[in-house]
Amino acid sequence: MLEKLIITVLAEDSVLYESPFLGQHGVCFFVEAYGKEKRNILIDVGQNIQAIAHNMELMGISFKEIDAIVLTHCHYDHTQGIVEVLELIGKKEVSVVAHPDIFRLNFITDPFIRHVGVMREGIKEKIEENGGRLFLTRDPLEIMPGVITTGEVERVTDFEEVGISLKTITEDGRIVEDVMKDDISFVANIKGKGIVIISGCSHAGIVNITKRAVKLTGEDKILAIIGGLHLIDASSERISKTVQALKEFDIELISAGHCTGFKAQVELYKAFGERFVPLHTGMKFEF
Repeated sequence: MLEKLIITVLAEDSVLYESPFLGQHGVCFFVEAYGKEKRNILIDVGQNIQAIAHNMELMGISFKEIDAIVLTHCHYDHTQGIVEVLELIGKKEVSVVAHPDIFRLNFITDPFIRHVGVMREGIKEKIEENGGRLFLTRDPLEIMPGVITTGEVERVTDFEEVGISLKTITEDGRIVEDVMKDDISFVANIKGKGIVIISGCSHAGIVNITKRAVKLTGEDKILAIIGGLHLIDASSERISKTVQALKEFDIELISAGHCTGFKAQVELYKAFGERFVPLHTGMKFEF
């Protein structure tokens, strides 16, 4: 377990009034995990380093401080900056944790056909050439004592879905719905306090993710859920069911942004009051 956890939002779609930071569509979190030793973990890398590098300089954070990277799923606004980030880290080896399907073709057709994943020619080789050591697994992976990824998340609720119409092409050339099996989240267990869940987009469903985190850790106390919940295009019914399901957990704080959507943020605030805070670039959380 961890003694302390600090999370800094390096990039998110929004910034506060008169903020010196730059926003970017996507998310990137700088996580300082204090266990037997202190380790710094980057969760997602945005779509490029422009905003991230600007914000890190203002915050006094160096790329060279990063010890590992977790990619929550394939989408470009979470993964496309990976090679640039590794180049700036400049280490011989940096652990990069992700699902084995992360490099697949993943595309939309509305309003027009477009690949929205990280897959491009030579990307795996470029990651490895720049010091990335890929840990591609469907299973939960312990990064250090007290820090674990969820691995593939069981879809147990009947009201949660991916949140966007996505397709992929199988090895035999068939077009199928992409259910985003690669959607993973980050879970930190702080000694005597509870767990913190960081999600990228929650394509697996934030209720499913929370159930998974509780099951993996055996810890019912949830200090915080931070990240994107992908309810931006969700029906009022789904938002309502999600909020009601989250109320059944013992949650101290929810800070959601990116793909969460304004309607969902309003309902979360109505349900959780001051325990809900919209997510913004430049925020810092300490547990």
